[in-house]
Amino acid sequence: MKKILFAATAFSMIAVSACNSNRSKNEHEGHDMSKMDKDTTQHAVATDDKDVKAVAVVYTNVDANAASSIKTIVDHYLHIKNGLANDNAGEAASGAKAMEDALGKLDKSLLTAGQKTAYDANEEEMKEHAAHIAKNGDNIKHQRSHFVQMSEVVYELVKNFGAGRPVYHDHCPMARDNQGAMWISEVKEIKNPYFGSEMFKCGRVEEVIK
Repeated sequence: MKKILFAATAFSMIAVSACNSNRSKNEHEGHDMSKMDKDTTQHAVATDDKDVKAVAVVYTNVDANAASSIKTIVDHYLHIKNGLANDNAGEAASGAKAMEDALGKLDKSLLTAGQKTAYDANEEEMKEHAAHIAKNGDNIKHQRSHFVQMSEVVYELVKNFGAGRPVYHDHCPMARDNQGAMWISEVKEIKNPYFGSEMFKCGRVEEVIK
């Protein structure tokens, strides 16, 4: 029995260390996510402003109407993120459907040639992942798998065009079976969309995009 208790304690300490560590995602391999102690929800990485890299957007001269449309797209992405963080697949699906609609309404004729090229590079992927999340309101695991890739392309969108406000690039080293995954957030506080209540605070802020 003592051996079992010792092993359980050691495993819990490993889980906390993985969540709080500043090391690269590759150093977190080997953890079984199905057995992680849910107490790790209380262990967020404290990130001071001075530790967060500030990133300036590429295009600062975007047409106001186009910029408004892009902000709306990002707002619906954040709706998805918050739904997943709250373990609410229905809300995530609702946000994804709204994001699909917003993607279809952006008037790309308002973009310069360079801006259009940057936007087009990610548009189809955003539509694809939004469609999957919208159609799977009863399958949050499937939604989260598409949210990984959606976050990567929305990150590129935000780096190019901004989000109408500062947003944060967050990273969880334990998502995707310890391969790590990122997301965009409107708040500095960590709200993990990949684990929800299981490990709500697991992650750290990597950048602020202004």
